[in-house]
Amino acid sequence: MMKTYKMYYKSPIGLIEIIGTNEAIYSILFSEEDITEKFLLEETPSVVKACYTQLDEYFKGYRRNFSFPYALEGTDFQRTVWEALKEIPYAEKRSYKDIAISIGNEKATRAVGNANGKNRLSIVLPCHRVIGSNGKLTGYAGGQWRKEWLLQHEHTYFEEQGNNERKIY
Repeated sequence: MMKTYKMYYKSPIGLIEIIGTNEAIYSILFSEEDITEKFLLEETPSVVKACYTQLDEYFKGYRRNFSFPYALEGTDFQRTVWEALKEIPYAEKRSYKDIAISIGNEKATRAVGNANGKNRLSIVLPCHRVIGSNGKLTGYAGGQWRKEWLLQHEHTYFEEQGNNERKIY
């Protein structure tokens, strides 16, 4: 079994636990633990450090896409849904039905919602961009208030894009 490493990123909306190996990131989830250390050790793999850095860039408005390697652990259907999430552009929203249609299974709306709830790569696989068909925000494993914050964050930086000189990744 591969050694896993854990690191914490203190975001504006709470602590994010990053778990990865030398090869890939396996989990990026909000944590309710009260941890003040980042656990950034010399032995922390570059993949985990890259995830930390890219999350920091995302929250500062510099990053829209992620480039570190990650591993998807789930059923074939779940992995198909998670891959579809990557196709939702920054600062845009899609409904569960839109995702079901995009994967060629229009009647799988509820199953898409269940797969979203099992997404272990928050923000990177942007399940926060998925909303109800009526346009309302629906469940989010990190809490609906975080979903709302993330959508507003992306909207704000998307709107500012034309007015600043920052490099966007």
